[in-house]
Amino acid sequence: TPPFGFALFYLRGVAPPSVPTSAIYRGVVPFILMQLGMLLLLTFFPQLATWLPTQF
Repeated sequence: TPPFGFALFYLRGVAPPSVPTSAIYRGVVPFILMQLGMLLLLTFFPQLATWLPTQF
């Protein structure tokens, strides 16, 4: 995804040489999985996205 892609390249540029690129990518995987999980949840239950605005 674009935000993660740019952030990974920036982080690779400022990370010490001892930190491998694969470690940076592995660190991002949980966040991507959370985003995919929420996308699936909202795809199958769209009323979750509109519940809070209907409370006001």
